[in-house]
Parts: sequence; structure tokens; C-alpha cells
Amino acid sequence: MDFRNKFIVKPDGKLRLKEIDPAFKGQHESRETAAPELEKYRQQLLELQALLYAEKKHAILIVLQGLDASGKDGTVKHVFGAFNPQGANVISFKQPTPVEKNHDFLWRVHPHAPEKGWVAIFNRSHYEDVLIARVHKLVDKAICAARYELIRSFERGLRDDGTTILKFFLHISKEEQLARFGKRLDDPLRNWKISEADYSERQLWDDYVKAFEDALSATSTGEAPWYVIPSNHKWFRDLAVSQIVAGAMEELGMEFPAPSVDLSVIRRKYHAALAEEGGRNGKQK
Repeated sequence: MDFRNKFIVKPDGKLRLKEIDPAFKGQHESRETAAPELEKYRQQLLELQALLYAEKKHAILIVLQGLDASGKDGTVKHVFGAFNPQGANVISFKQPTPVEKNHDFLWRVHPHAPEKGWVAIFNRSHYEDVLIARVHKLVDKAICAARYELIRSFERGLRDDGTTILKFFLHISKEEQLARFGKRLDDPLRNWKISEADYSERQLWDDYVKAFEDALSATSTGEAPWYVIPSNHKWFRDLAVSQIVAGAMEELGMEFPAPSVDLSVIRRKYHAALAEEGGRNGKQK
């Protein structure tokens, strides 16, 4: 199944999240049956990242957004853990600092855009300023509309400079969110993730859904598409995201660059060094 075509938010379309089943799981019935395919994509990501890093003609920006407990941290771990950390950064955008608040909302984001050869993963992102800011009425719809245009321009500039942008909304049901909150209570290793805000924000579920629908509809473009990933099943979320990212990287047609030195000269030096080392070892004996 081609998840890129199935889950893309069509540019100039109107997203309705209620029309997308968050429990969708494709042709697989379980984590176990999906595991070999996921591992195939994880291996492909590792190999493609090596090409990206060596060629240094492209960059990859991955944006993860979703309601609380939708699985952003899990996606970073289980999908993008396949990347070599030498060429990948994960950036989490929290509440703006006082300094950041005194600048335009994109000021804190641009320095984290990936350089050529690198992957950047935004765990939350510049979209917080048209999502949580809107839901909590820190900005009105007119300001949001203006910010949508600024975001489109920002992402267009990155794309024009060689950055492939892939944006994922991790779509879970309200019932699944509550179930995950319960698991955090029952697991001492995850108690630290519990926050009173989880429950106060949950009361604003419908407002968040509307904010996401508007933001994704307004900012899914040919150069920076959004994908709505059914995420009630964590293993399916990982499978879909890994397939989409691997497919987009494959389409870049990357190749290892030609050597920057004359290999015949380097081989002669290598064999001369071997001979010298062998002669030195012989004398020592």
C-alpha cells in the first residue's frame, strides 16, 4: 500500500479529521506481522542517510505534530532511531522563552533548519504558534491566517534551497488518548510524563481538532506536504511514517560522490606504507 498517496493532505483541500479512521492498520493485523516490513524501511533509512550525508546536496526536515500522547516521542525512538546520530538532530519546541517571545514566531525555528547532508526532526514545531496559541486565544484567526502565509513562505524557501520537508500529524482518537494516559499512571517508568495539563488540554479536544484541520489544510503544499497518520496502533504509525520518509529520500536519486583524490596515487602510497611497515617489523624480529 502506498501510504504517501493515501494519507497526504491534498493542497487546497479541506481536511476533515473525523473522516480518517485513527485505528486504520492496513493489510497487517498485528505488530508481529508488520515487523519485517518496518525493519526493511528502517534499514533503508539508514542506507539513504549515509548517501545524504556523503553527497551533501540535500537536507531533510521532518515535522511531528499531534495531540498529547499521540506518539511523537515514540516515533522519534522507533522510526528515527534508525538514523546515525552523527547526521541527525531532534529538536523539541517547548513554550517560548522571554527572549523568543520578543522576536517574530519563526525566529527561534530557522537556526534549527537542517544543513545539507543532515536530517532534522522537529518534535513539535513552528506550528505550535497556530495551534496552541489559537486554542488558548493568544492570537485570533486573522493573525493565524497571516502566520499560515509566513509558514508557507518559510518552508518554500527551505525547499528552494534543497530541503525536503515531510510533515506528519499523528492522529489518535479521544478514547485512545485516555487509555494512554491510564498506562502512564500504571507504569512507574512513565509516571514522569504525567501532567495536570494533559487533562485540562483534553477538555479543549474539539478546539484542537478544528485548529489542526485549519492549519493542515492551509499549509499542505506541493513543496511541504502534510500526512495524517492513523496512530491508534503504534506499530502501524511507525510503519507508515518510515515508508513515507524512505520513499521521499529514495526519490532524491542520491549517489556517493566521486573521490576527491587520485585513487591510483593513494594506492601507491598505501602499498609503500605497507612495504615500509613490513620491512620495519622484519628488522624487529
